[in-house]
Amino acid sequence: MLVTTKALVISALKYGEADLIVRCFTEEAGLKSYLLRRILKSKKGKLRTAMFQPGMQLELVAMHKDKGTLESIRDAKVTHAYISLHTDIFKSSIVLFLSEMLRNSIQEEETNRPLYAFLEHAFLWLDLHGHSANFHLLFLLELTRYLGFYPDTSTTEYEYFNLETGIFETTESRYSISEENLDTLKVLLGTNFDELSEIKLNQKRRTSFVNMLLAYYELHLHGFRKPKSLAVLSSLFN
Repeated sequence: MLVTTKALVISALKYGEADLIVRCFTEEAGLKSYLLRRILKSKKGKLRTAMFQPGMQLELVAMHKDKGTLESIRDAKVTHAYISLHTDIFKSSIVLFLSEMLRNSIQEEETNRPLYAFLEHAFLWLDLHGHSANFHLLFLLELTRYLGFYPDTSTTEYEYFNLETGIFETTESRYSISEENLDTLKVLLGTNFDELSEIKLNQKRRTSFVNMLLAYYELHLHGFRKPKSLAVLSSLFN
């Protein structure tokens, strides 16, 4: 079936001498992987390698056979020409990290328009605003809303948060967090990207919190792998 859909590029992997395997999260069909033949050596085709950098937002005309195999792209155009997302070293490192997180977190091939709208807004916001060392923290916390394990906020006054159940509790357990990570979690809950500049965290607290978030993801997503790009991101904000 020929489909026209908006898509956000998650990853692009070289395959053979001239091909790319591109993974995208699409508005109409969820997670899709495409084989782009000869794109690395093509100089005249409609498709260009630069269009398939992580985080790029495209409109695709694609052939979806929906048989679990690699799909094909007939045409593509950039829907949002980024200003700084791939030229600012801090932002490009954030995008690399978040794209790897998306690759490890989105596991089902199903339509999820609210998730697509969130990703579209988040990457546009990052492109248009000064870099924030806390952007990835709020992004990962908000992403859990669309993956099905956003924290239950009905008892945020309690002194522990259970990573296994996603609930604030009065008693400590094996998977409880407290003190600084708990304080950071409570501050970020309900915050939007425009309010991030008001949140002041030092490197130690930021590192501790992102590691806590990764543990939260590991508990709730089968087969989740910690992103290798985290070390690069941490070194930039150190």
